[in-house]
Amino acid sequence: MISFVAFAPQESAKTYVNVITASAVDSMTKPVLIKRQAYSNKIEAGVKNLTSFSSKTTFEVYVNGRYVRKYTWQALKKDNYINMNIQKQFIKYVSQNICGMLGISCYIIVDTFFISQAAGTDGITVLNLVLPVYNLIFAIGSMIGVGSATRYTILKAQEDDSAKKYFANAILCILIISIPFVLSGIFSPDTVMHMMGADAGITQLGRTYTRIFLLFTPFFMMNYVFSAFVRNDNAPTLAMIGTMMGSFSNVVLDYVFMFPMGMGLAGAALATAASPIVSILICSIHFFQKKNTIQFAKTRPSVRMLTASCQLGVPAFVGEFSSGVTTTLFNYLILGLAGNVGVAAYGVIANFALIFTCIFNGISQGAQPLVSRYYGEGNERAVKKILHLGLATGVVFSLLIISLVWGFTDPMVALFNSEHSVKMAEYAFTGMRLYVIGFLFAGFNIIGTGYLSASEHAKEAFTASVCRGFVAIAVCSVILSRMFGIRGVWLSFMAAEALTAGITAWALLKDRKKEAMA
Repeated sequence: MISFVAFAPQESAKTYVNVITASAVDSMTKPVLIKRQAYSNKIEAGVKNLTSFSSKTTFEVYVNGRYVRKYTWQALKKDNYINMNIQKQFIKYVSQNICGMLGISCYIIVDTFFISQAAGTDGITVLNLVLPVYNLIFAIGSMIGVGSATRYTILKAQEDDSAKKYFANAILCILIISIPFVLSGIFSPDTVMHMMGADAGITQLGRTYTRIFLLFTPFFMMNYVFSAFVRNDNAPTLAMIGTMMGSFSNVVLDYVFMFPMGMGLAGAALATAASPIVSILICSIHFFQKKNTIQFAKTRPSVRMLTASCQLGVPAFVGEFSSGVTTTLFNYLILGLAGNVGVAAYGVIANFALIFTCIFNGISQGAQPLVSRYYGEGNERAVKKILHLGLATGVVFSLLIISLVWGFTDPMVALFNSEHSVKMAEYAFTGMRLYVIGFLFAGFNIIGTGYLSASEHAKEAFTASVCRGFVAIAVCSVILSRMFGIRGVWLSFMAAEALTAGITAWALLKDRKKEAMA
């Protein structure tokens, strides 16, 4: 076996291959030189300039001096080192993930619509008051699922054997963490609702709804683990199908349980609980396919592995939980300023805001497997290109969302105003238009912190995420509500996101300067 480095390092040349031949007859004498600034076809051109190579020839690919893996000629051509098209990959992963996230948001909208028809304004109030609990459950599941999948992808790209343990550890940790939620659903759903600000009448109406969704907490959380790992294991289409089918089943069961069967809010809760189970079952198909690399490794719950995962999953946590924090703060403030009618109006705004947030989460989580993979392989150029594509996509969607809301505010509000409340319509109309401007900054923050997390900049991602999800929104909502009343509540979202955007921009520029110096 003859092996040689087919490249003499130059300052601008960062990617090269070792060419390994099966015999002296196949030995290659000409160098392969691939410039850093041209990934797409220089490898192929360099290899073709060699005297000869056979079907038995293999190639060891190095990026920035770090060994990536060994390839056959055909595998090399397929794995983006020869025909690398980052834009095409980005579109594939992000579009499919956005579709999946929109599927989730659509069933939430439909859920809200059916509840408004079955239980009126009080039903929407129930849903809005327990929404922060939903957000907490989803946030924990997202942090563990996305964080574990990100860590798994980076370690796998570095050929670290510990990667195979992260899937099983994520499942075990979720089963343990979900226990308090399940117990709360069994023994104290009333207490949960009182903590969210519900009065006696709202508590009685929403008791069964709260109990049911808390009992299914493990499935809500595990759904994030399954979809994130399947997506990161080069199966984004299946992950999207799982999410979409879960959402579709929720919509169908919502109608069946709430109207023909007359189960009311309890039916809505059961329909929602069925959604993650359907999604998990579909994602599980991946584990029986040949291309699957995820292993059910025998392991005990590891705090160390959980911590390592959660460090990279903080932006995902904040992306989900910040909605809950915002909703809780706003509910308390609005109850004092406009009563239950104001809370119902905010319920309309919060549901549309959830859809818009899902779009940006879709961009961030769709790009995450690509960022993690190329970061683990040391491909800085690909990582930066994905970031730029993500931010540009975020700007486009921000402008589309603002245009949509300002153009169709009245029909969007009317959709959930079955009792034709003039006061609610007035609050919701103003709130929608002011609130939505904040997504100019929110999209940048969600995508930027997602990138920082996927590229192991955990401290910067944590700082920006905590500011966005907790500190900035709390300070801005309290101050602006006192200055401008309920209009100040609507404006506080934009103000908080704008402040956070400054921190996110600083973190991204810091990362860029550090890499430039390196």
